[in-house]
Amino acid sequence: MKSAFSLLELIFAIVILGIVASFAIPRFVDTKDSALVSTIRRDINTTINSVQSHYLLNGGIEKISDAVTVNLSNWNLENEDTKLTDKNGCLSLELTTSSSGSKVIDLKNTTKNSSICLKIRNSGIVDKIYELF
Repeated sequence: MKSAFSLLELIFAIVILGIVASFAIPRFVDTKDSALVSTIRRDINTTINSVQSHYLLNGGIEKISDAVTVNLSNWNLENEDTKLTDKNGCLSLELTTSSSGSKVIDLKNTTKNSSICLKIRNSGIVDKIYELF
């Protein structure tokens, strides 16, 4: 007799691998989205702090790229480097002038309802205007 796996043993092995995969794959996707949300939160905080620091030290700022170099795999620079939008289309950070004439950073959340946008909203990132002091 030759030693080999029977058809029944192979079927059981495939069923067990399928059960393990049905639990592992959703966990992996959720972990990836959570990491992206965490990265976006960190990038927003870093950008706001860098722009505010640059404004304080230099007395003004014209472009976001003057204060910080952003990760272009997650963000797009637009409007002559005064606006950052994330690659998923969920957020935008724009350097504008307020009605009182002072420079501000306007953080806007879009109404897009993709899973990543919902996770970003649920993480506490909301529309807000940050004044540059």
